[in-house]
Amino acid sequence: MADSGIPNTPDTAARTRAGSYGELARLVRERGLLDRRPATSFFSALALLAALGIVIALMVSNRDSWWLLLLAPAMAVIATQTSFLGHDIGHLQVTRNATTSRALGLVAGDLLSGLSYGWWVQKHNAHHAHPNDLDSDPDVRAGALIWDVSQGEGRRGVAAWWTRHQAILFFPLLLLEALNLHIASVRALATPGLRLRGPELLLLGAHFLGYTLLLLLTMTWQQALLFFVIHKGIQGLYLGCSFAPSHKGMPVLDAVQAHDPLLRQVLTSRNVRGGRIASAVYGGLNYQIEHHLFPSMPRRNLRRAQPLVRAFCRENQIPYAESSALECYAAALKHMHSVGASARG
Repeated sequence: MADSGIPNTPDTAARTRAGSYGELARLVRERGLLDRRPATSFFSALALLAALGIVIALMVSNRDSWWLLLLAPAMAVIATQTSFLGHDIGHLQVTRNATTSRALGLVAGDLLSGLSYGWWVQKHNAHHAHPNDLDSDPDVRAGALIWDVSQGEGRRGVAAWWTRHQAILFFPLLLLEALNLHIASVRALATPGLRLRGPELLLLGAHFLGYTLLLLLTMTWQQALLFFVIHKGIQGLYLGCSFAPSHKGMPVLDAVQAHDPLLRQVLTSRNVRGGRIASAVYGGLNYQIEHHLFPSMPRRNLRRAQPLVRAFCRENQIPYAESSALECYAAALKHMHSVGASARG
């Protein structure tokens, strides 16, 4: 993957001996930045439910109107923000109680978002444990897109053409991301062994049935089809644009760096500048470095933790990557174009 200006040598790992992850964690705990803020999550959930209720009420009271298509983008934003809330729940940011967190996650994930909470938690935990590891991180495994030259070796025909043009195809492909997540959730639940598979099947089925009935009972089939395309397209684009700046184009670590818990998270992550506005838009994922270092830290505390983490990295000569949103997307696209050269060659 791209080096992003970050040295890929054991020397960087040696520097952390002056200040370990444990020392940084102690400073964070002393400032109360790991303390839960359930009231904030409660009011966020209440606002999302209220917004969803308003959209549904407008759809029911204005049946068969083409103006209802204007509500599809609003539905996409609500769905994505609900997924951000599910992400917070999955990281135990809302409550430390595993049973309560799992119940909330099933509601936010399966019932409200149409995504398998159990499948996502397994996948996302693997990503956090091994960010940008080509063998262990599911987010950088070779698929429709490749993230390292080694993943493009041997591609021929249509696959090679796709890889050559993957940078151009990236954003159009994101329009299918929401649909891809729904399909992946169904496939995961179709395979026995997933914990709480029965409740998830019930809640996921309720989501799809409720969504289908809402569209068919408030619109003509032509309007319903267009609403679905607009809704899921924007939702997929929003989700993809929220995840893309975080790690795409950041380096694959050597064995020494990957063994260090501080370097493993900092060197593979990138923050997005923008303060409170960016935090609202990205669901807190703009503070990706802080989030990866402390996944259970409540979203609203990430902003307060950033100066502490940045200063700690500076003192220990650890590169701290932070860019504007446009710079992040440009870096990701440049990296994909560079990797695609393997197929061009």
